Amino acid sequence: MSFITHFESLEDKRSHINKKHDLLDVIFLTVVAILSGAEGWKDIKQFGDSKLVWLRKFRAFKEGVPVDDTIARIISSLEPNALLTSFISWVNEIREDQGQPVIAFDGKTLRHSFDGDRKTALHSVSAYAVEQGLVLAQCKSKGKKNEVSTVLELIELLELKGSIVTADAMHCLKKVAKAINAKGGDYVLQVKNNQGKLATEIAAYFHKTRRDTPQDIKTNSLTLTNDGHGRIEERTYVQLPITPWLTQSQGWTNIKSVIEVTRKRYLKDKETSETAYYISSLEVNLPQIAKAIRSHWSIENASHWVLDMTYREDDSRIRRGDAPENMATFRRFAMNLARLSPIKDSMKGKLKQAAWSDEVREKLLFA
Repeated sequence: MSFITHFESLEDKRSHINKKHDLLDVIFLTVVAILSGAEGWKDIKQFGDSKLVWLRKFRAFKEGVPVDDTIARIISSLEPNALLTSFISWVNEIREDQGQPVIAFDGKTLRHSFDGDRKTALHSVSAYAVEQGLVLAQCKSKGKKNEVSTVLELIELLELKGSIVTADAMHCLKKVAKAINAKGGDYVLQVKNNQGKLATEIAAYFHKTRRDTPQDIKTNSLTLTNDGHGRIEERTYVQLPITPWLTQSQGWTNIKSVIEVTRKRYLKDKETSETAYYISSLEVNLPQIAKAIRSHWSIENASHWVLDMTYREDDSRIRRGDAPENMATFRRFAMNLARLSPIKDSMKGKLKQAAWSDEVREKLLFA
């Protein structure tokens, strides 16, 4: 039972008289039920009742399966930061075996998790290991405008040595770059209006280089093209080393290069084009930088989209106490378990198989 051991350190805050059901039994039940397609407390209870004999192969469940309200009370009583620490402990054990990839940071709001006031809906920030397809951590944020402090918390918690951290323009801040560097990681951060002077100077730098030394642009360019669904997309990456001309680069920890990405899209007879700029602690290495920038958006497609469409996270109406945040952690735990499995199927297909087959469920849990 390798994964459940990481939750043994969690404090059980229930009074002695209310500890009829073992905490780890309920956590195990919750994770396995979500892995089998359960969405709410009633689903978890019904899964437990139908699979109690199977569940007892791994945990005692001496008092059987608790009622749905008890499950809700136990899960909502868990301290979110302690649960996150347990989750990260398990993920770091996995990463030690598989190496350290590009890590993308991005925020997500659970639209139906509010209670009365929509502004109270849970907004969290996730760290996503792109190459492995694993969520490394997710942490509650006090709204989208407060994402930066949450990202800094996650940077402090995660092992980043040897990794490349990517983030959107909201997190293009000197303190974020400094924190990543302090943990031994590299960064690729998009530059927009929140760093207006820097963005303007970078654009001018590329213009100046094209005018004065066009060969430098040619030497440091990479163009990639892909097509699908009737659309052709062409992306041109230009990466140049930092020079003293870039005065706005002063104060950015370990900054070594700036990047220009021009994206052209051709759909039927229509052409659109956009240009974006980035800063990085990486030396000029076009294949590496192209991969890091392109892969950042997989957190939307491979994580957020899957959580909404397969795990129905955006439709969840769980609102009790810390339950929305804790259940979000358990969903990411279940998604990671499914991703790690060698079973060949879509995420939705794996969940269906887990619901139907005890054998498949065990393979997903103990791959």
